[in-house]
Amino acid sequence: MSCHLNQSQTALHRLCTFSTPRSTSPAPKEVPLGDWGTARRKSPWGRTRHFFLLCCATALLTACATRPPATAFDRQVTHALPATETTPLHTALAPLETAHPNESGFRVLSSGTDALQMRIALARAATKTLDMQYYIANEDTTGKLLLGAALYAADHGVRVRMLVDDLNFKDIDRTMAGLNSHDKIEIRVFNPFGSAQEGMFERTTNVFTQIGHFTRRMHNKSMIADNQLAIVGGRNLGDEYFSASETLQFRDLDVLAAGPITADVSASFDDYWNSSIAYPLRVLNKQKFDEKELDQTRDDLRQHWRTYADPYNAKPLNATPLASQIAQDQLGLTWAPAEFEADLPEKIANPSPDYVSPPMQRLAELMRDAQKDFLIISPYFVPHESGVKAAGKLTHRGVRIAVLTNSLAATDAVAVQAGYSPFRVPLLQQGVELYEFKPQQKAPRAGLTGSRSRVSLHAKTYVIDRKILVIGSMNLDPRSANLNTEQTLVIHSPALAEQVAQIFERAIAPEASYRVTLADPAQLAYLRSIGAPLSPLVWTDVEDGTRRTYIFDPQAGFYRNALTGLFSLLPVNSQL
Repeated sequence: MSCHLNQSQTALHRLCTFSTPRSTSPAPKEVPLGDWGTARRKSPWGRTRHFFLLCCATALLTACATRPPATAFDRQVTHALPATETTPLHTALAPLETAHPNESGFRVLSSGTDALQMRIALARAATKTLDMQYYIANEDTTGKLLLGAALYAADHGVRVRMLVDDLNFKDIDRTMAGLNSHDKIEIRVFNPFGSAQEGMFERTTNVFTQIGHFTRRMHNKSMIADNQLAIVGGRNLGDEYFSASETLQFRDLDVLAAGPITADVSASFDDYWNSSIAYPLRVLNKQKFDEKELDQTRDDLRQHWRTYADPYNAKPLNATPLASQIAQDQLGLTWAPAEFEADLPEKIANPSPDYVSPPMQRLAELMRDAQKDFLIISPYFVPHESGVKAAGKLTHRGVRIAVLTNSLAATDAVAVQAGYSPFRVPLLQQGVELYEFKPQQKAPRAGLTGSRSRVSLHAKTYVIDRKILVIGSMNLDPRSANLNTEQTLVIHSPALAEQVAQIFERAIAPEASYRVTLADPAQLAYLRSIGAPLSPLVWTDVEDGTRRTYIFDPQAGFYRNALTGLFSLLPVNSQL
């Protein structure tokens, strides 16, 4: 789940104007743990109270401990491979770059299988450097396949740099910590708040005592080979992103980028890698590894590869190296002008109310210039009154705005629904089309059999006038605007924009998504006649050829509806 909690009405206002700098109003005060609820007390001086006071004292002491900046440790400053360095990828791309001056090549990765295969192919194609930057990196089935591919690269002399955000990072996972002992692999942890603490208590107290530090995360997602090819998009590293989970599958989009734009992605990676809050894993991790244990890690990953590469469709792509595919024009690249927009690491390292997010600002400019349509795929979509007003200005001059987000039943972040749901009626009144992704889709997973796992939307993609494609890690919510760092590609290609627009149109079909509309007079009259609650909204879909209509969030159940109501009462809007 992408982390979503909030920070104030001001932050929401700024997000939804899509351009105005944040207010300089002071940030809300941190709320002590005890203020979130009233504890039930049997005896004011019993064992429970003593234990609670001890926990509070420990938490305060934890909060007082300030970690030195990463620059205080023995940490080498390194940079991307020069884009002019001769490598097989550079040699293969050179003629294409000459034929397409001032353009880069792109390929949309729409399926989990394609996305997994291309990442493994990148690791196999690298001959000098491999850089990876991720919000989440799990050591599950596909995660170990990718780590195995990175180890393969390192064993063949490739320098591997891996930067992982701390929120979802567990240094007690021995595979990644073991790989970090390889002389060609270095792993760094961005903005650590608990990875130096192996105990659950220490990590939990850090959440409450350092909430301002904890809530700002590096949400960027990229993988770069030899500063020539890069993958940018919404996918983290984990089974649910590659159609490989038995319980949850994220529908997501990435793009493979080739050519000059890759240097911009690499430059952003270097900014984060050398940041004062990017800590070497070795100074946080308490585990020690010797050469024999690295050999065991290597043997384990090789066995994992032999067992799972074929079932998860990870192996076949390696038969033809990417450089050969590029040279023979078999990679299916579309060449077009492009821009890369990314937040600076200072957004987290030195937060300022005057900071304006470049990815969000650029999208705002493109939105304002839209002439025909603006298609939005944002799984976490939290507009404000100003956002509703901005949308209304476009629809009133004939621009179609269509939004695809998660339904309450499909979302992996129920709290976000509490921020989104109050704006459904105002958006619809302004002429915005709303579609909510259904939790079950009839599609096979990568592997042995079809999957009955729940699906959830996770792509962050925007199409303007079927001419411009914006794709990356950025949601349309206050968290992406004000708290997380994000990155996005702006590709000026009618062909690619139309390709993703067609994906959008298939995704909003009634078999895949609910259409949310305002209840009409006939529907309200019917509800009155049967004594049902007068819902201002109705949801419609098609299941097995039958059209269905709902007056409550479909398939969500009592538990999710209750949680949504609870979150709507909590002061968490700016963290959503």
